[in-house]
Amino acid sequence: MPEPDDAARLRELEKRLAEKRAAAEPETTHSESGHGQAQLAWRMVIELVSGLGIGFGIGYGLDALFGTQPFLMVVFIFLGLAAGIKTMMRSAREVADRQAAEAAKDDGGDADGD
Repeated sequence: MPEPDDAARLRELEKRLAEKRAAAEPETTHSESGHGQAQLAWRMVIELVSGLGIGFGIGYGLDALFGTQPFLMVVFIFLGLAAGIKTMMRSAREVADRQAAEAAKDDGGDADGD
């Protein structure tokens, strides 16, 4: 009966393949964390610039509509800056909460250290 012998050979082959795959996997933890930090930085820059751009657009449009040239544009630029900073802070808090949750998971306990 060649079937049990073939099954044992197949298991041995799968075991060797798994060992080779594990040895061939590159260590990418450092570069992945670097890409994640760069992605976070770009996200924050884009949030700030988009807040400023939207504020500028609304202010410029209202100034053109009402004829109050620089006044509303300046006001809405500052409001857009405040909104962009608020969004950046929310993103930073989200990332900090995620890192705290991962640290707590790695420690096997809660984040309070109890």
